Formats: sequence, structure tokens, C-alpha cells
Amino acid sequence: MSQFDGGLAGVYPEDEDDRLADLVGDSDYEDDEYIQSSSKLSEDTSSMDVKKGKDIQGIPWDMSVITRDQYRQRRLEQYANFENIPNSGRTSAKLCTPVESGQLYYEFEHNTRSVKPTILHFQLRNLLWATTKHDVYLMSYSSVLHWSPLTSEKRVIVDLQGRVAPCEKHHGNFYEGFYQTQVSTLAVKNNLLVAGGFHGELICKFLDRDGISYCCKSTHDDNGITNCLEIFENPSGAVHFLASNNDCGLKDFDMENFQMCNHFRFNWAVNHTSLSPDGKIIAVVGDDPDGLLVDANSGKTIHELSGHLDYSFASAWSPDGRTFATGNQDKTCRIWDARNLSKSVAVLGGNIGAIRSIHYTSDGKFLAMAEPADFIHIFDVGSGYDRKQELDFFGEIAGMSFSPDTEALFVGVNDRNYSSLLQYSRRRFYSYLDSAL
Repeated sequence: MSQFDGGLAGVYPEDEDDRLADLVGDSDYEDDEYIQSSSKLSEDTSSMDVKKGKDIQGIPWDMSVITRDQYRQRRLEQYANFENIPNSGRTSAKLCTPVESGQLYYEFEHNTRSVKPTILHFQLRNLLWATTKHDVYLMSYSSVLHWSPLTSEKRVIVDLQGRVAPCEKHHGNFYEGFYQTQVSTLAVKNNLLVAGGFHGELICKFLDRDGISYCCKSTHDDNGITNCLEIFENPSGAVHFLASNNDCGLKDFDMENFQMCNHFRFNWAVNHTSLSPDGKIIAVVGDDPDGLLVDANSGKTIHELSGHLDYSFASAWSPDGRTFATGNQDKTCRIWDARNLSKSVAVLGGNIGAIRSIHYTSDGKFLAMAEPADFIHIFDVGSGYDRKQELDFFGEIAGMSFSPDTEALFVGVNDRNYSSLLQYSRRRFYSYLDSAL
């Protein structure tokens, strides 16, 4: 992935920092100053508001001289996708599988303006996780927040503004702690929260315990940014997590013994990994067009994944244990069948940018892929990925997450004026007999 100097300046390449604020801040539009100062900017939006004609993000298009459709067209034409390999997106567009749009699998429910997700690196977008449909964890400036859609309350889980240090005694714990950690990636699962930093910092907190349990440096490499974290249970039931780093390493940490138990090295920076449901295979993608399937115990390569045209930053296994997906800066998500890896079985294209986040629902019926901004695509897996719903909004995507029960989808939107948390609910189709029961 692109190197990062540890400061906030230059987090976004100039050609990618084209956000909605450019619209409301442009001197070409005489009424934009009023739009920014309008009290409507602080209001949440409910599904009932949308039925009455309100924009889901609360953007007052009626006060602007440009319509929503006009601005959408402008974004489609002008948004510059970041590529490490020139023209990868244009070339891959010719390879995409035809898909029928216009489906409705998840319906808009609420937009929360008081929750403001943030991003520190433009290529890393896994900064939001839902552990239930009533519990969402996300990065907001220098804090890890918990948000409850049920009570509409937020609270700080980890304050990273000053010093963060462990309060438990474990071998290898960095008791001095870390100061003003800049979090590049986040993971929350199995009652464990892990935050990864730009200099290899790892901060681990169990949600049912006070304080921080474990702090360590996963690498001392100058380019040791933590790119991805994945929490899982090993076959014995012990909680582990995988940490992917820009130093070409992948580390397996055991949270029962609080120690690193495996360290695999690759020829390129590891941007994302995902573990198969049976815990035996890891999909590894990074700063190479080809990805890998590796043995989870030995780290040995099982098979190379050839087809993408740029660097990859996302991956996910289907609960079926056979299918997995990879997301790339060539603006595609490729679907693979582990039983035949000679080529991908589908190539799913985005609209404006790289595929930076991918998630399957826990029942395996839907796959969601997020672009850097504006669009999330939800595919019907049962149709062979031939049908999809497209979520259309404005702003950079900090992260997305299905709730484990599949009933909710949360999307973190980062924008100078319209940062918020979007919530969608799964649409159910009940027959007359079902309702009678």
C-alpha cells in the first residue's frame, strides 16, 4: 500500500479528495454559505422523513442551484480513482460480469448525524463494526466509540488522545503504552476490540473488562503500518487475531496466552487477509495483482490467485467455506471457488473507485462491496451474483458492517459537512401463510 509518514497531511491524494464539501464550498454557488449554516445540517433523517421527500443525508438540494442528479453525474465524471498500476480500472471494466441493478434487499432506516466516522488513510476503510444490530463500534477522530441505535447513545470505549497503557500483567505487554496513537484499522468480535496503528501498534481491549488488556508493537519496521485485523476462534475455542502489516508480515496473536504464535512473511505488503470458516486457509492480498491462498498453520502457499490488474485491499470468505471474494484498485471484486482456482467465477465492477471493503452476511445470502466513496453494492449470492442493490449517497466510506443476525447494515460516511452513520434494515418477504403463523 502507499506509504504514510505518520502525519495527517497528505492522507488523501489530491485527486481523490473530491468530497461533497467541494459542492457546498464552491464560490460558484451563491447560496452555499446558507446551506452550510442551515440548522437542517444537524438533523437526523428517518425512513419516514425520506418517504416525505427528504434526502437520506439531509442534504438540502432545494437550496442549491445544482440538483442531486447533476451532482451525481459530476461525481461519476470527475472522481479520480487511485491506482498503483495506471489504467487498471479502465482495462478491467471490459471484463466485468453483466449484473441486473435495481433490487431492494436492505431498506434505508436512519441516518445519525451525531456520529462522525473518520478515516486516517485513504486506502484503509475497515473502521466500523457491528457486533449486534444494537451495538456499533467505530473510529471517530481520536476515540473508539460505541453507538447504540436502540438508545441513540454514544460512549467512548478507548480514548487515544493521550496515553493508552495496559492495566493487566501479561508476558510481552508494552507497559509504557502508546501516546496519541493514529489508528489505521479496527476489528471488534467475540467480545474483543483490537485497534492497529500506523507504527505497528496493537491495542487490545476485552469489552467485558475495565481498561486495556494488552499493548504491543507488531513490527519495528519504519513502514510498519497495520493494514488489517481479523479476530477469530481457533478449533479449541481460543480467541486469536491476525494482523497484516506493510512490512510484508502476517502475524497470528493468541489472546488466551497474550502472545504471537505465528509469523508469516511474503514478498509484498499485506493489505488484507481473511480466514476460511474452517480455519484452515487464509486468503492473502496486498501490493501485487496476484493474491494467495496459504495454509493457516504453516503459511505455505496453496495456490496463487491471478486475474486482478492492480493492488488489492479487501477479501472475505462466504460462510459456505468454498467461495471467497477479493477487492482491488482495478475497481472490481472477483469471486473465487476454492475447488477450481484457475480463474475467478465472476468479476463484479464498481462505479467510481477501488473496492476497499467486502462482507458476506452470516447466512451467505448477500455480499456487500464498498467503493472508496458514494456507492455500496449488495449482491444476491443465490442468483450467481447476477442481481444487486446499489446504495447511493455522497461521502467517503469509513467502513461498513452487517449485524451478525443479518438484519442491519451500517455504513460510516466521512465528509467535512455530512459525516454520519447510515443504517439499513433487511427487507423481508413474508407470505400470507407465514404471517398467519
